[in-house]
Amino acid sequence: MRAITTLSVVVLASAGIGHAVVASLDAGIARVDAFKDMKNRPRAGHGMNVLLVGTDGRDKISEQERRAFHLGGQPCHCTDTMMIVHISEDRERATVVSLPRDSYADAPAHVDQNSGHRHGPHPIKLNAAYAEGGPQLTIRTVENMTHVKIDHYLEVDFTSFMRTVDVLGGVRVCTPTPLKDSYTGLDLAPGIHTLKGGQALQYVRARHLDGASDLGRMKRQQRFLAALIEKATTSGVLLNPIRFRDVTRAVLGSVRADAGFGTDELLDLGRAMRSFSPSSSEFTTVPIGQLNFQVKGIGSTLKWDPAGADKLFRSVRDDQPLTADRPHRTSTTTPVEADPRRIRVLVANGTATIGLAKRVDSALSATGFATTHQPVTAPAHVPRTMISYDPRWDRSARSLAAALPGSELRAAPGQGPLMKVTVGADFKAVRTVRFEDPGRPEQSVVRGDEVVCSGDV
Repeated sequence: MRAITTLSVVVLASAGIGHAVVASLDAGIARVDAFKDMKNRPRAGHGMNVLLVGTDGRDKISEQERRAFHLGGQPCHCTDTMMIVHISEDRERATVVSLPRDSYADAPAHVDQNSGHRHGPHPIKLNAAYAEGGPQLTIRTVENMTHVKIDHYLEVDFTSFMRTVDVLGGVRVCTPTPLKDSYTGLDLAPGIHTLKGGQALQYVRARHLDGASDLGRMKRQQRFLAALIEKATTSGVLLNPIRFRDVTRAVLGSVRADAGFGTDELLDLGRAMRSFSPSSSEFTTVPIGQLNFQVKGIGSTLKWDPAGADKLFRSVRDDQPLTADRPHRTSTTTPVEADPRRIRVLVANGTATIGLAKRVDSALSATGFATTHQPVTAPAHVPRTMISYDPRWDRSARSLAAALPGSELRAAPGQGPLMKVTVGADFKAVRTVRFEDPGRPEQSVVRGDEVVCSGDV
């Protein structure tokens, strides 16, 4: 997840500020020989593939930050998050593929960097490859699993992530549901929030918000990355040499990269990506075929869907967009926490406008709600649209309220699962909503501009 930060450097280079600034960036990056003596690698495809790795390094975190953002404990010296970022050959698109940390993987033969012992091929969780063999084993394992040749390796940690978000002035995220995780300390009410570095780290680390665990967390990471790109490309930082310098210095604190990713590569990529924006990016997670796949000596893992993963990585190798075959979905579609198809709704007309309840019933049905199709007339006119609901179905009520901006929620204990909407004089329109089940192993593909905040949640 901290690897998000390094992608921002690539985007920020699009300012074309000059060789001197980017050269100073190059000089400050710690180097790692990530491709030493690697053989039998996949054939190169089109475009550029960057393996972004976020480690749990916390050596430079202050004691105050440790307490405030729940960063105690010992680091595992493994990867918290791993993403393949594919930059298209024409430099007009970025495809980001999240690789779950608990993915079942077969590590190739290697020498353990801790013990010095030589291991033959053996099963591991994907995030353990870094602990056993560092960047080289991580790259070899990913290439063996995806058959995608990795061109560059970039690695960041907690510190660089927080400092980058802070120097950008925070990043805006939105949530239709309360987000509370006692492990990371995240506590967000429904709505739009501008997160500074420490709170942003809590947001992208949280994995105990629901039953989705890592799958849900990766979706939030992708949304945050899209929001980070939006902030970088709309805040003026790309055109301000001083702010650009401050951001790059913030990132440099803990970045490690392969020796081949230097000044010329950054400048070339940056100039080609001057028009980059959230709509230029697309995000997905490798398809999962089996959750809780038990492996002796390792425990529960996620096993990839072979056919789905092969199709995904073939598109990456062939430099093909993942969203080319579906209509563009705008970010005005509001995410909700309950499936509208399971929410029964009765609509009543609380105004003098004839036929309004019928129109609202039809509009709610069109966005997925299970309306009764039998609208009624309310006993009295009301100035504001109200939703009467049983508190036991509060998630359903919040989801319905998201489709009726400005509506008032009114608890009615004992009412049962049926939601009652009284349309008031303030009614303007029904907002389209979408439900994404975080527990489903099937992974969708989204464009960056489809998941950034578009207004009130």
